[in-house]
Amino acid sequence: MMRRAWSCPGCSRPVVFDNWISQNSDKQIATAACDCGCAYFARIHSRKSTDKYRCHRIVYPLTEANASFYNVRKDIARYSIELACELLHVARSAYHRWASGKLSRRTAENEHLADTIEKIHEESPDKGYRRLNDDLRHDHGIHVNDKRVLRICRARDIRSTVKYNNRGCTRQAKNPQYLAENLLDRQFYAAKPNEKWLTDVTEFKWFEGMKVQKLYLSAILDLCDRRIVSYVLSERNDNPLVFKTFDKAVKANPDAHPLFHSDRGFQYTNRAFHNKLVQAGMTQSMSRVAHCIDNGPMEGFWGILKRERYYGRRFTCKRELVQMIKTYIHYYNTRRVQRNLGVLTPMEKHELALAA
Repeated sequence: MMRRAWSCPGCSRPVVFDNWISQNSDKQIATAACDCGCAYFARIHSRKSTDKYRCHRIVYPLTEANASFYNVRKDIARYSIELACELLHVARSAYHRWASGKLSRRTAENEHLADTIEKIHEESPDKGYRRLNDDLRHDHGIHVNDKRVLRICRARDIRSTVKYNNRGCTRQAKNPQYLAENLLDRQFYAAKPNEKWLTDVTEFKWFEGMKVQKLYLSAILDLCDRRIVSYVLSERNDNPLVFKTFDKAVKANPDAHPLFHSDRGFQYTNRAFHNKLVQAGMTQSMSRVAHCIDNGPMEGFWGILKRERYYGRRFTCKRELVQMIKTYIHYYNTRRVQRNLGVLTPMEKHELALAA
């Protein structure tokens, strides 16, 4: 194997060609990169003394090393297309197709699709490729495969900003006044609205200087259409927070008599709350101790809200945090499509179920 040193045009350091990429009876091709990183070399040495390409070298900046088609076009004045393509590992057919400037129908479709996906992602950076595809179907009438959207997202470096965080489960109240069986039994399906309701309380933090302040959100979710039936925000995690949420839901749905499921937090094991359920004609159900999945869809909603709008942000104003939560719940109910609802929003699913 021949070793010969060339000097780098960028730093004048010697470069030894010993990375041979092709050897046969007619010619040998070698490549090398300078240590300074300023240039990429490729050299061809022919064993035939009559070959016009004997002992030539080609130098490309590293920034253009991946732009093989441009490099081929740049050197066809000095070298044949066949030689340049072989040197840069480019198929001649691929080069001629690129040089023609014509896009195939599939490529043109992908370019248009990529532009649409980028617009959706700019509006909602939290969306991954599956939710982007759901929006394409729901809002743009474009029906394509998830994998195609994933390939386009990777090509355009489109990524979801959602981060996943594991949180602990709520523990049972120390002195529960009333306990109910787990009547829901993880049957997370309802044939009609107001058949099964889930509820829970979650915590948010905002900062006043160096002091950490807390805000609590109580909400009720309908299992049929996954809409948020009612919600209340408060600075205190107490009984009135849960009672107000329940009263708000009953006022909006006076004829509803659902199975009402919650965890075993102190507000839900309160006998006064149980009496309110009985007066409203509802049946109470509770998760088992330390089994968050028994209230899975409700816990899932907290995760969706926090990953898409809360995690990664630092709120320094209570009003800003409250506005974010209210805006998101309205967005979730009326604009956020869900695949398990048939690529519909919760309110669209709700209206269809009522009309059935």
